[in-house]
Amino acid sequence: MDRTFQVDLRGVVDLLSHHLYGSPRVYVRELLQNAVDAITARRSTEPDAPARVRIEPPELTGDGTLRVHDTGIGLTEAQVHELLATIGRSSKRDELGFSRHEFLGQFGIGLLSCFLVADEIRVVTRHADEPTVLWTGWSDGRYAVRLAEPEQARDEPGTTVTLLPRRDADQWLGVPTVTELARLYGSLLPVDVRVGDTPTTAGPPPWPTTPGAPVDRAALQRYAQELLGFVPFDVVPLSVPEAGLTGVAFILPTAVNPAARAGHRVYLKRMLLSEHADGLLPEWAFFAHCVVDASELRPTASREALYEDALLTTVRDALGDQIRGWLVRLAKHDPRRLGEFLQVHHLGVKALAMHDDEMLRLVDQWWPMDTNVGTMTLAEFRQRHGVLRYAASLDEFRQLAAVAAAQDVAVVNGGYTYDTELIERLPTVDRSVLIERLEPSDLTTRFEILDPATELALRPFLTGAQRALERLGCEVVIRAYDPVSLPALYLVSRSAAFHDQLAASRDKADDLWGGVLDALAASAPPDRPQLVLNHRNPLVRRVTTLADPELVGLAVEALYGQALLLGHHPIRAADAALLNSSFLGLLGRAVPGVTRD
Repeated sequence: MDRTFQVDLRGVVDLLSHHLYGSPRVYVRELLQNAVDAITARRSTEPDAPARVRIEPPELTGDGTLRVHDTGIGLTEAQVHELLATIGRSSKRDELGFSRHEFLGQFGIGLLSCFLVADEIRVVTRHADEPTVLWTGWSDGRYAVRLAEPEQARDEPGTTVTLLPRRDADQWLGVPTVTELARLYGSLLPVDVRVGDTPTTAGPPPWPTTPGAPVDRAALQRYAQELLGFVPFDVVPLSVPEAGLTGVAFILPTAVNPAARAGHRVYLKRMLLSEHADGLLPEWAFFAHCVVDASELRPTASREALYEDALLTTVRDALGDQIRGWLVRLAKHDPRRLGEFLQVHHLGVKALAMHDDEMLRLVDQWWPMDTNVGTMTLAEFRQRHGVLRYAASLDEFRQLAAVAAAQDVAVVNGGYTYDTELIERLPTVDRSVLIERLEPSDLTTRFEILDPATELALRPFLTGAQRALERLGCEVVIRAYDPVSLPALYLVSRSAAFHDQLAASRDKADDLWGGVLDALAASAPPDRPQLVLNHRNPLVRRVTTLADPELVGLAVEALYGQALLLGHHPIRAADAALLNSSFLGLLGRAVPGVTRD
C-alpha cells in the first residue's frame, strides 16, 4: 500500500529559516524581494502605480516590532493560503501569476527567512477591491488566516509585514543595521526604499546598461574606490545579452594570490545576490573583480550564490573572451600600459596562454623573460639567436647560465611558473619556431679538449682525482673553457638526475615498491655525473702539479664541494661529510704543528 511522507512542519520551518541561509541579515533582502515583486506585479496592470517600500525598525514603530510597508499588488485570502502557507508547490504560484520572469524571487518561501530574527510574523495585505487579510505565522509551524479588523484594514492595495523579534535578535533590527542592509541589498532597485525617512536606493547602475553606450571611466573608478576600496588599474565594460547581463570588470591594481579568489559582486534584477559570488569568470582571470547585474542567471535556493548551469557556463566563457579582448587591444594600442599590467598580473596572462593561442602570441611578443644574455621577450630572443634554447628549471639555469654565456650559448630561464610549458607550446602556433632544451652535454661538446701531450702528462693526476671521488659516483675530466675564473663545473644529465630520484625513493619504499624501482633503475643505467676541471684556471693547473696523493685528494674534494655550491646542486649527506672532511684536511695541512697534550 502506498503511503505519504509525514512532514514535521516545525522542522521544515527550522530547516528553511535557520539552515538554508548563511546569515540572519538576509531577512532584509527577502522582505525587499517580496515587496519589489508585489510592486512589479501591480505595475504590470497599473503602470502609474506608486513604487514605494518603507521599513520601520522597532525604534520608529515604538511597540518593539519591525514593519515593512509596500505599495504592491497585495494578496487575496485565497492567494494568502496558496503563497504564504505552501512550501514546494509551484503550480499554483504559476497560475496566480507570481513566478513570472520579471520577479526577483518567490512569494512565501523567502518570508520564512524572517524566522531567523522573529518568533512571529504578521502579514496584513489587500488586493484591489478585496477586503484586507491578516496572515499570522509562528516559528513552530502554525499559521492563521482571517479578515483584518477595521483598525488594521488598508485603504490602498499593498502589504505590511510585521516582525515580532526574537529575544536574541535585537542587533539585527536596529535602525543603523537595517539601514545598512537595505542599502547593501537594494541600492540599485528601481523603487523608492526608505528606512524611516532615510532613502537607501541610489538610482540605476553606474555602468552602461545598453550596448554601445558611452563609458564614464572616471565615475566607475570612483565607484570602485567607494565600494571596493581600491582604484582599479583599468575598467572593462561587460555585456552578455542572452543572460541579460551588464556590468564592469575592475582590473586589480596589485598582485593577488591566484588561489585566493575574492569573488564578484552580483546583482539579479538589481537586487544584490552576493558580494563574493564565485564561478563568474574563468579561473585564469583572477586579476579582475566584477560587478554585474543579470536578469536570466539562476540563483541557488538560498539566493546567495549562482546556480551552476549551461547559461552560467556560457556567461563565464563570454566574460573571459571580453577580458581577453581587452588584453589584445591593450597590446595593439598601448604596449607601455600592457607592460605595466604584465608586471603586476603576468601569472594570470601566462595561465591563459597555456590554452589560448592568441594569449600565447601576446606573451611571446611582450613578456620579458630572464636569459643569460639579459632580459628580453621570446620573440626578441629568437630574432637574435635563432634557436630558442632553454633551461627547464631554475636550478638548471643557475648551474649552466654563466658557463653557457662564456661559450656563446644563449639560454632562456624556463624555471618560473608556466615558462617552460609556454616555450614548448610555441611551435604548435608557429611552426617556424625552433626550441631546444639545454643539456649539460651540450656544453661539454663546446669545451676545448687538451692536446695529447698535456692529457698524457695529467693522467696520473686524473687517476688520483678519480680515486678521491669514486665513492660518490662522479667522473673527473679536465677540459679548457671559459670563464677562466671558474675552476670546476659539476654536470648532471637528466638521466643521472632521474636515477638519483629513483635511489632516494627506493630508500623510502617498502620491499614491493623497492623491487619495482630497482627494476626500473636497472632498465635505464644513468650517465655518471661529471666534475669538469678547468685547465685554464690557474688554481687547477697548480693542483695538477701536486705530488702528494693525499693533498691531491683533498684539493679535488674541495673543488667538488665548491662546484656543488656554485651550481646550486642538492647536498646529500655524503657530500656534506666530504665538504667537512676536505675543509678540515686542507686546514690541517695549511697549519702544521705539534699537538700537545
